[in-house]
This record gives sequence, C-alpha cells and structure tokens, in this order.
Amino acid sequence: MHAFSHSTTSTPTAVAVPPSLSLPVIEAAFPRQLHPYWPRLQEKTRTWLLEKRLMSADKVAEYADGLCYTDLMAGYYIGAPDEVLQAIADYSAWFFVWDDRHDRDIVHHRPDAWRRLRFRLHAALGSPEDHLHHEDPLVAGLADSVGRLYSFLSPTWNARFARHFHTVIEAYDREFHNRTNGVVPTVEEYLALRRLTFAHWIWTDLLEPSAGQELPDTVRKHPAYRRAALLSQEFAAWYNDLCSLPKELAGDEVHNLGISLIKHEGLTLEEAVTEVRRRVEECISEFLVAEREALALADELADGTLKGKELSAAVRACVCNMRNWFSTVYWFHHESGRYMVDSWDDRSTPPYVNNEAAGEK
Repeated sequence: MHAFSHSTTSTPTAVAVPPSLSLPVIEAAFPRQLHPYWPRLQEKTRTWLLEKRLMSADKVAEYADGLCYTDLMAGYYIGAPDEVLQAIADYSAWFFVWDDRHDRDIVHHRPDAWRRLRFRLHAALGSPEDHLHHEDPLVAGLADSVGRLYSFLSPTWNARFARHFHTVIEAYDREFHNRTNGVVPTVEEYLALRRLTFAHWIWTDLLEPSAGQELPDTVRKHPAYRRAALLSQEFAAWYNDLCSLPKELAGDEVHNLGISLIKHEGLTLEEAVTEVRRRVEECISEFLVAEREALALADELADGTLKGKELSAAVRACVCNMRNWFSTVYWFHHESGRYMVDSWDDRSTPPYVNNEAAGEK
C-alpha cells in the first residue's frame, strides 16, 4: 500500500517532510485517520478512471495509486457510508483530471477546446442523466459522479451543490483568461478567486452526505460552523500554494498566493514563502478556536428531542471531519506524485497528464 504503509498515526516516519514545509503542530495535534474502506476505494476508483477513459491504461497503472487521490478523500470523510465515499472519491479524481485538462488547454493554447468543455460541464451538472455517454470522457465522468452524489440527499442539497459548482467552473474560466493573458491577480483578488477554484464550498457540502444528514441553513450559515469550515479549506488551499509554488513557477503559473505576493507586494521569493507559511500557521491556530465554538454549537443543538440529537451528531461529525482535512491534506502533499516536481523529466509537464484535448491533437 502506497501512502499508509507507515501506519495512520500522528507521527508517520516514512515520509521526509522538507523543513520549509514541515508543520509540527499538524504532526502532533492532528492525528491522522483513514476510512476502513480505503483499500477497496483505491481499487474501485482506479477501475473507474479506466472505464470512464479519464486516464489511459498505462498512466493508471504507473501513476494512479501514487497520486494518492483516494487517500486524500479517505482521510477526510471519515464515517461516510462506503457508497458515499466512493462517489466522492470518484468525483475528486475526476476533479484532478479536469484541473489537468484545464492546465494543458492553457499551455497548448486551446481556448476553443476549453470553451466547449466549460459549456458542456455546465450542461452536465444540470442534467447528468443526459450526458452519461458523452463523447468527451470528462463530461461523461462528471455526469456519472455527480449523478451518484445527487442520489444521497434532497433536491435542495443537489441544487446547492450544483450552484456552488457552476461558480467553480466560471472561476476556472477566469483563471484561464488570467493565465492566457499573463495577469497575476492582486492578493485580495487571488484569495477570493482561490476560494472558488479550490472549491471550498463543494468539499464542505460533501460533509453532509458523509454525515448522513442535510444541515439546515441556520446551522450551515451559523458563524461558528461557517468559520470552522472556511478555515479548514483556507488551510488546504494555502498549504497547497506553499507546496506547489516550485511546480507553478516552472509552469509559468500566475495563480498562487506566493506569486501574487511577489508581484503586487514586492516580496522576494523567500519572503513570499515565509508569508504564505505564516498564513497557513495562523489558519491552524484560528481553526482550533473555531472548532471549539462549532462543537459548542453542536452541543446546543442537542435539545432533548430525537431531531436535536441527530442534528447535533451530524454537526459534530462534520466538524470532526473538518479537523481531519488538516492532516489528510498535509500528508497528501508529501506522498502524492502530483507534487514531486524534481522527479519529472520536464518540470512544467506532469508525467501523468494527457497532453491532447478530447478529439484533438
């Protein structure tokens, strides 16, 4: 087994974390967990990627397990029913493949291909059943994974998820135009865009089917719950920026907190790394406060009724998984081949991607 061969304790030893990326508080205070379904999850997602033609057979065989996409989800959505976790893991793997296609369409100057894909994804999100056999594997893959996600909770949850993902697609379009035109967003512009391209509210939405209950607006929009959710996602996005900065500088990227700090705040590369790290560490300390407030909210919801008891348990499960996001994101970045830029033949071209657009050379 790739990522968890060194066990799931809070002090793994098999992975050497560079000092500049090491976060002792995560290693000490955020014990790592793993959903027991993980070995089967890895196998089934690998098969799904092949069946949906999202990765070629040779790339699946060589890279799929090492990319650790299933490890990331199996460390986050603890307690999810197996079929829910499987749908989430397949959707997550699809998301990474989509992100790579977006990147290759930019690198190879394929605006028409991106535009077609963008509109097709919007359509598939609205009526997945009509796009299950689409000629573009990315469209069919989204339809399949989202159709399964839509089966777990209510039409209200489905509409919210779709609304959130429509905004993610449009944010990717803004990123496409920024990169095509060499526009580095300001720090504030970047932070707002990053919350969308990282899909903060999508991963937060998926906590609910994992907990087996849709949360009412009064809970989801409660400051205590919302702040804990936001901080868990901000940590992930900014730690990703810290780890992917070499990869993105090599690929002429313009979307990275470090790059915005260098361009618009006049920081050196070393100073930008220090500032991103400071923000990451601040996220952790602020989350520990927000977590206590969100768990206090869960306690308040247990009002002696069965409904209150169930809602309290669901909120507690969601908040506990927000905590799990910290450790699973942290270790993912040091175990996944996605960030091992120094081992690539070409630092700007990931070896696991397909450089062709669907139907095009």
